[in-house]
Amino acid sequence: MPTFAAPDGTRLAYRRTGEGPPVLCLPGGPADSLYLGELGGLSAYRQLVTLDLRGTGRSAVPEDTSSYRCDRLVDDVEALRVHLGFDRLDLLAHSAGANLATQYAARFPDRVARLALVAPGTRAVGIEITGGTRRALARARHDEPWFPAAYPALEAITEGTGSNWDAIAPFLYGRWDDAARAHQAASVPRNMEAVALFAADGAFDPAAVRAALGACVSPVLVLAGEFDLNSPPSAAEELAGLFPDATLLVQTRGGHYPWLDDPARFVAAVEAFLGR
Repeated sequence: MPTFAAPDGTRLAYRRTGEGPPVLCLPGGPADSLYLGELGGLSAYRQLVTLDLRGTGRSAVPEDTSSYRCDRLVDDVEALRVHLGFDRLDLLAHSAGANLATQYAARFPDRVARLALVAPGTRAVGIEITGGTRRALARARHDEPWFPAAYPALEAITEGTGSNWDAIAPFLYGRWDDAARAHQAASVPRNMEAVALFAADGAFDPAAVRAALGACVSPVLVLAGEFDLNSPPSAAEELAGLFPDATLLVQTRGGHYPWLDDPARFVAAVEAFLGR
């Protein structure tokens, strides 16, 4: 697995999968990027260059753990761009990785050719998601066999009285089947310090990022899952509105990992955008 040196000397790892024009992929979490897999088969059309964020996967743990902060990870992405020799890059980010990607686009707009934000996190731009919004989305799935056990756990979490995150996992998938269960088990972040410090004080300056994104003229795709209560379609729509040239796509019956729920539809949408 190839590596490169971050600006502070930390060795960071990345992998290349597939053929075709490259797209740099940023995972959420921060978690091992292996959970992205081949993004439903996107690797048949694009070479996926997937970064293991510092302290995750095969990337080294930094000496300065404050460097886990999201805004400081922007320098790692830029270092990888330079290492790969790209003048401009197509960038795809999932979940919390979208907070990193939007900050990268705000700081280096001329380096971004196209930006795809999948089930995006929105803390970097100050879009808040209420517990009521999450519960309303969840209730749309009241006919699911797992709903009676999962919904009370979600109520408790959104009301601040519970923390049974495993119980609400079915809400993150369009289908809660064996494949989804296996994916969920493999997607749990291992470096909880990296998770805790990702959003530490100073990590986000929403007003500054919003202002900068208004000058980001690159095409943007914001892809949300219809059922995704982590990154609801309403928040994705608001995020898309911050860019001059953004397209919002809500994948029917999609969850937080839409490439698993309907790979063909996901790949067709992302490849059409990247190739436009």
